[in-house]
Amino acid sequence: MSEELLEIDGSSGEGGGQILRTSLTLSLLTGRPFQLYNIRAGRSKPGLQPQHLMSVRAAAEIGQAKLRGASRGSSDLTFEPGEVTAGNYRFDIGTAGATSLVLQTIALPLALRGSMPSHVTLVGGTHVSTSPCFHFLDTTWRHYLRLLQVRLSLRMVRPGFYPRGGGQVDADVQPCNRLAHARFHERGPVRFSGFSAVAGLPEDIARRQARRARFRLEQNDLQAEIREDSWEGGPGTVLGIVVNTTPAPVLFFGLGARGKPAERVADEAVDQVLAYIRAAPAAVDSHSADQLVLPLALADGSSEYTVAEVTPHLTTNIAVIRRFIDREITCDGAEGEQGVVRIG
Repeated sequence: MSEELLEIDGSSGEGGGQILRTSLTLSLLTGRPFQLYNIRAGRSKPGLQPQHLMSVRAAAEIGQAKLRGASRGSSDLTFEPGEVTAGNYRFDIGTAGATSLVLQTIALPLALRGSMPSHVTLVGGTHVSTSPCFHFLDTTWRHYLRLLQVRLSLRMVRPGFYPRGGGQVDADVQPCNRLAHARFHERGPVRFSGFSAVAGLPEDIARRQARRARFRLEQNDLQAEIREDSWEGGPGTVLGIVVNTTPAPVLFFGLGARGKPAERVADEAVDQVLAYIRAAPAAVDSHSADQLVLPLALADGSSEYTVAEVTPHLTTNIAVIRRFIDREITCDGAEGEQGVVRIG
């Protein structure tokens, strides 16, 4: 190995799969190999699970990497990157694991190191709990990347919900010479839109979700046009509400589950919207804050943005990034409160 092996404790900070994904992304971009131990040690199912393992294998395939410990349940992984190659790729998680997290692992390496456009097909979950759903990627994440000069297009071929999975997302990633720095200090004026969708279930569920969301928003003097959709595939339901604002529109969503009333799905999405609106008007929502720090750490020039909430995901991601990149990154603000991220 030409580079010193970085040793990273996977149980540090937030202790989840984000440590793995950020390490994979930065290893591909910096050429630095790493060993990650205690992977997800505090989780109910510790070690590499299918969606984490697919992130590893996807990163290894696009970056011609050497692997040790890349097996289900493994708590120790060594990753030695090679050269990132643009091309056509297909990654099938085999479960309802989040396709979004696999894509977020490999998108920046393909954009920044690829010499030509790449096409990526991902099969698995498109709308699963505790992960960004397809519509968040397409609405919020992709918009932020475009502001930083990364161009990609996304298409949901079919939805995939827990536990069946089987959804498909196609992504086209354009090469990018350099990332732009950014300063996001204030949230702009807001307006609302949304959708209520069912897949393989009665359309009345979508109507109930939409009706409840409109009612809850109107109770708070907010108006939203919420369309009702019926998708092939599933079974599953989702309600998404978009807060259209600057610097980027923000999508919040609720997911259906067996025995879960449609009204509760709507309440979950609306509760997130109300919390966001009632908080101090920071520029960047809490879900995007940790996703934005990585590309900005790779950009030329200094960046700064206010965040709606400082989360363990954000502070953990900053700590991992510092291991790979010699860059001053600070986060002012206590966990659970508004904060400011600065990248020198």
